[in-house]
Formats: sequence, C-alpha cells, structure tokens
Amino acid sequence: MDKVVVYYHKESDTLDVWFGNPEDEFMCEEAGEGIILKKDKNGKTIGIEKLYVSKTVGIDKPLPVELVVA
Repeated sequence: MDKVVVYYHKESDTLDVWFGNPEDEFMCEEAGEGIILKKDKNGKTIGIEKLYVSKTVGIDKPLPVELVVA
C-alpha cells in the first residue's frame, strides 16, 4: 500500500490508521490503554486502532480534518 488510510467509526468511537493493506491483518496486539496494533502474518505492524477517541480527546462534536502530504 502506497498511502495511509484513516477511518473513523462513529458508532464504536474508534479510529483506524492503515499504512499497510487492511486485508492482510492476521492478528492484533494491545500496545497500551486504548491502542491496538494490527499486524500481518509476519508480525509487521500494518495499522493502528485507537479506542474511545472522543472520550480520550474530550470532544463532543466532529473535528475538522487537515491532510498534509510531504
């Protein structure tokens, strides 16, 4: 995958950031409070999931998004 893909799931209040192919997800590993690493079958991290996004950040309305490509 040559791009980073970000998904926000309002119903579950989670944020997924993929820098690998989501279809290659083989296992997950908890890395800390509310942080899940998504890994392929070789153990390479291909994505990150953040749980309880709005509660953690303390927001009650949608945030504006800015995408910067360097």
